[in-house]
Amino acid sequence: MASEIEASALLRLLDEPETLHVIDVRSQEEFAEWSIPGAFNIPVEEIDARVNEVGSGLVVVVCAAGPRAERAAQILADHQMDSSVLRGGMAAWGEVYDDVTLKLGNATVVQVRRRGKGCLSYVVGGSQSCVVIDPPVEIERSIAVAKAYGWKITHVADTHLHADHVSGARLLSETTGAQLLMSHLDAYLFSHPSFENGDVITLGGDSEIQVSHIATPGHTSGSTTFVLDDTALFTGDTLFLESVGRPDLADKAEEFAGYLFDSLHQEILKRDDSILIFPAHVGQAHPFRTDELACATLGELKGRLEALSMSRHEFVAWASSQASPRPPNYEAIVEANRGGSSLSFEEITSLEAGPNRCAVSPS
Repeated sequence: MASEIEASALLRLLDEPETLHVIDVRSQEEFAEWSIPGAFNIPVEEIDARVNEVGSGLVVVVCAAGPRAERAAQILADHQMDSSVLRGGMAAWGEVYDDVTLKLGNATVVQVRRRGKGCLSYVVGGSQSCVVIDPPVEIERSIAVAKAYGWKITHVADTHLHADHVSGARLLSETTGAQLLMSHLDAYLFSHPSFENGDVITLGGDSEIQVSHIATPGHTSGSTTFVLDDTALFTGDTLFLESVGRPDLADKAEEFAGYLFDSLHQEILKRDDSILIFPAHVGQAHPFRTDELACATLGELKGRLEALSMSRHEFVAWASSQASPRPPNYEAIVEANRGGSSLSFEEITSLEAGPNRCAVSPS
């Protein structure tokens, strides 16, 4: 039986691509849909004839869940080539996390990254307490970060009603007793405190910090951006590092594209170019590194995203016409996040496998 490697160990090795060869033995269609950065696709049926393409060094073989990778590893062994199989396959890759920390004035920002899906969550703390923004359903990740810094979780917030992954906000709030903050403009089925545009979360302690929230509809009706002391914006799915949020998931693409343009120009783009943008997702092409935050200054995004310089007419026409496949199982995920699903926790979380698709295609 081939040796195995854990997804967490593979994550660390990705920072050294010159010594690593990830061979994905799924079909070309599966590979095109979702893959590990830097992976090379050789379907298992072809690997015997293409062993010369595998390369030398550390070889990790990947498939959806494991069986095809084990077959491929045996074929490689028959050719006297060592390899390891990614335990749990792409399903395990979709569940692996790491985090990176940044000090911003009196605040500390911890970016919790689910790198296999490109999902980003944030724990923002002062000296004693913190707010968790867009927490993953694996709430122990957020709790562990808060514990490591000695913070009490006093607030939990979602930037919007998520469609591509299961939110941990409600469960984290119930577990910790933190105040749950969500927009009443998104169609949640459970009661929660509603916040108004401009409301402020104050994190007390030796040095008080403030996180305010502003309405930025467009991706969803209730999309919200959180502002940290005028140094950072947590933009959810309104503004990404590669594009802007898709406006079509509510089946009102032109109307919501107009809302999105107004949100960007009235609430975000008018701010100082030095402010940092922290989105809720990044695309597959984003070059994650273990010690680097996934973020950019607003000025950097203005310089590289053509959509931000379009007229309103151009933007609406572009954003409403760039439909891409919707997130896998998005209707069931939305229903779970609304609080209306009858599925078990295990069934709900199994719906998340695959890439996120909440941005407008930049091309």
